[in-house]
Amino acid sequence: MAPVATEIRRTEEDVETAKSLKAKVVKPSDGQETSFNPFYSPPSADDDGSDDSYEYARYKPSFPKLDWAPLEHFEITDRGTFADPEKRALLSAAKKVTQLTPVIGTEIEGLDLSQLSDTQKDELALLVAERGVVFFRDQGIDIHQQLDLARHFGPLHKHATTPVPKEPGLEEVHLVYNDSSRRPDPSAFSKLELWHSDVTYELQPPSTTSLKGLTIPPVGGDTLFSSGYALYSSLSPGLQAYLEGLTAVHSAAAQAQGARAAGTHVRRPEIETVHPVVRVHPVTGWKSVYVNPGFTRRIVGVPKVESDFVLQFLFRQIGENPDFQVRFRWEKDSVAIWDNRVLTHSATFDFWPHRRHALRATPTGEKPLSVADYERKTGKKAKDRQQEVWKALGVADSLEKARNAGANSGPKGYND
Repeated sequence: MAPVATEIRRTEEDVETAKSLKAKVVKPSDGQETSFNPFYSPPSADDDGSDDSYEYARYKPSFPKLDWAPLEHFEITDRGTFADPEKRALLSAAKKVTQLTPVIGTEIEGLDLSQLSDTQKDELALLVAERGVVFFRDQGIDIHQQLDLARHFGPLHKHATTPVPKEPGLEEVHLVYNDSSRRPDPSAFSKLELWHSDVTYELQPPSTTSLKGLTIPPVGGDTLFSSGYALYSSLSPGLQAYLEGLTAVHSAAAQAQGARAAGTHVRRPEIETVHPVVRVHPVTGWKSVYVNPGFTRRIVGVPKVESDFVLQFLFRQIGENPDFQVRFRWEKDSVAIWDNRVLTHSATFDFWPHRRHALRATPTGEKPLSVADYERKTGKKAKDRQQEVWKALGVADSLEKARNAGANSGPKGYND
């Protein structure tokens, strides 16, 4: 379910320094007034069996009372690291490959996701890292096969607040579900607030994530994706350099607050974690803006007015600049596989009273690396995706010249 940022009242904990905010547990205040958002809160559990005739009733929402330990750091190597850069095994098996926009989105026809070899899976990870999101239609892959595919990319994340399917043993599945019982309340949220990258408050947020549509509205319920690569590339050299030096707080508090307000159990204590505002993808080496309206609360170490201004500018670019975006019209058995490290996304909630039902498998990625940390760790220079594309086409860019010129790029022959 898409998170909607609800207002959190700040406590003394909320203004601690970045050093103390590394995966800090956020304790709810006793008696604190909550902002209940009926659209944000989880869907109701299907406890009465009134919808048993529904084809996918076994995957309807349930909220077993489970408690999970806080997540700890572990090392992971992205599977795209092992891929053939030309992706010959994957692309040669497809009937058709369509690039949907210059910067984001590819649709592949003629591949069965349940039958991919490990080599093809590695190449898919690389393609998703480069294009942000890859779409497939008419996929017979079931949820167990979808989870197996996702495990190839990394250990699976279990969500602390959202529902899991009624069928036992599927706690690693993130359930997307809305029907006529819950009508969106436009007074409770703005459309901009729906944009998010999944659970970015975790120490190691997700990587190559998949979502399969089970029941799709006759019209509406599309998903929009926005590229953090493209957003970074669109900025001036000075603003890029400024953002590369910043970190921001990502918080699970609002999501947990919404769950408690709806009367559901929070399975893992909510945390706040500091991540770089610009992160580098471990396989492509490309820089991506890594903030989102759903979970990013503030920039560390700058005045609040500056933090608010910078974040709102970036949020509006994410949600409003069509050059960064691709929009996917779902069909039954469609699958989207996207890289949560470099994209934000948002559903259009324009389909009420129809049912929209999908299942997500969410592999865990590496701890986000800033530009400086990436270059220090790998000995490689982090790059601007758009500049790399233009270089491959033999096109020079004036902004790249300005970056390379540095201090020598100022006005010539000027005396004060």
